[in-house]
Amino acid sequence: MRRFTSLGVRATRALHDVGVVRPIRPDRAVRLLFPYIRYGPVPATIGAMSALRFPDRTALIDERGALSYRELERRAASLATALHHRLDGDRVGILCRNHRGFVETVLAASRLGNDVVLLNTDFSATQLGQVVEREHIGLLVHDEEFGPTVAESGFTGQRLLAWTDGDAHESVDALMADTDPEPLNPAKPSRVIVMTSGTTGTPKGARHDISISALLPVALSHLMRVPVRSGAPIVIAPPLFHILGFAYTSVGLAVGMPLVLFRRFDARAVMEAIADHEAETLVAVPMMLQRVLDLEERPGTPSLRTVVCGGSALHPHLSDAFMDEFGEVLINVYGATETGWATIATPEDLREAPGTVGKPTLHLTVKILDENGEELSTGETGEVYTGGGLRFAGYTGGGQKRLRDGLTGTGDLGHLDEAGRLFIDGRTDDMIVSGGENVFPGEVEALLDGHPDIAEVSVTGVDDERFGQRLAAYIVRKSASRLTEDEVRAYVKKHLARYKVPRDVTFVDELPRTSTGKVKAGTLRAH
Repeated sequence: MRRFTSLGVRATRALHDVGVVRPIRPDRAVRLLFPYIRYGPVPATIGAMSALRFPDRTALIDERGALSYRELERRAASLATALHHRLDGDRVGILCRNHRGFVETVLAASRLGNDVVLLNTDFSATQLGQVVEREHIGLLVHDEEFGPTVAESGFTGQRLLAWTDGDAHESVDALMADTDPEPLNPAKPSRVIVMTSGTTGTPKGARHDISISALLPVALSHLMRVPVRSGAPIVIAPPLFHILGFAYTSVGLAVGMPLVLFRRFDARAVMEAIADHEAETLVAVPMMLQRVLDLEERPGTPSLRTVVCGGSALHPHLSDAFMDEFGEVLINVYGATETGWATIATPEDLREAPGTVGKPTLHLTVKILDENGEELSTGETGEVYTGGGLRFAGYTGGGQKRLRDGLTGTGDLGHLDEAGRLFIDGRTDDMIVSGGENVFPGEVEALLDGHPDIAEVSVTGVDDERFGQRLAAYIVRKSASRLTEDEVRAYVKKHLARYKVPRDVTFVDELPRTSTGKVKAGTLRAH
């Protein structure tokens, strides 16, 4: 017990030093750590501790209203009790949009020691069927709208509705209403399994070995660079099944921030919610920031002091335009489903070095290695390897990331500048060799993104009989623009080497994207 007490006091003092929470008496710190001892380092612990600290504070706001931390904890405890009698060590799959049912199910299942699998709402029936079978999911909690997809997937386990517009006997709401919570002591800690966010193939489930000693440096580094405040509402726009949305749900609950959630992203609704609730933090992917900038009229948001962006490349043109409009509020975070947070770029970083994803977080190592595992010099591009922080424990279906001297390969190509800031140049499988030259589509894409007549752009590699591969650019023109293919090529040629000029230029009405804003390159190539 002494180890837990000491750790709780040190953690509380450290968080107090960065202005996040109030100091806690040692006896209360011991009380707060009981949930950790019971459940382990899981979401249920976060919910239980926050319910003790902030019982009457708003925990969550969605389309059905608000829940306090006390109410959220009771509902999660009731659901856990109800599920305890239905589950026999089975994994729980969650196929839900952003709303209370998602959060309650995560908190409930992690009280039981059952692994929780966060499922992508963009899954086709075939993908869903493959994933639920591979992950051995025994109970699938899903929104009513995904009923046909679940039925077509061939899933034969137990099903429970989360969000439904009608009255359903088999729903999380019905179970919580009919069940009184009972004390639960899981035999083992739960694990939350997040799917990789690739745009092709069947996503993999990433497992982590998580301990409070690994989480604490990451949390402290984050809180020192990202100014979030206990009690201040946070609007989380990315899907909660994505690592960015789930991570900030955990952050918000841990420090007592009311979570403002929407089942579907709408730029105007998000800005109105920030104004109405006086939210201080917005979490979004780059595509969402662009949609906000595209609004012709939007309410004033003087309370907004932090905008956290991640999930895909934040081009310099977009970061500059956003901060010109909203002030020095933008934070760019970089990481991966497998490795968690790796770097954080502050507004100062983004102004001084546009396009950077920032410097490594506390106790985390970032190195750029060549294909032989040799560390590269400043400015040289190679694969990004990280070490420290969350330890990737492999994919649930088997397999690992490349490991070199205790560092995990991210699969991203990048380089470091003189100040130690990281830049991502693309994916290892995105780089193409055209006529013997290495070409990174991301570099060309970032350039075209800043063109005054281009609204959106995606650059990818395609096969070429003569050169092996060539670049292809898919462009959404701004309204009233008459931009031509030749003008696009001339613009790239003016700024970059000749071999980086895309030979294919295709104008499209829109870019096909996933729910996290990533472009579906395979769909574009079939255009």
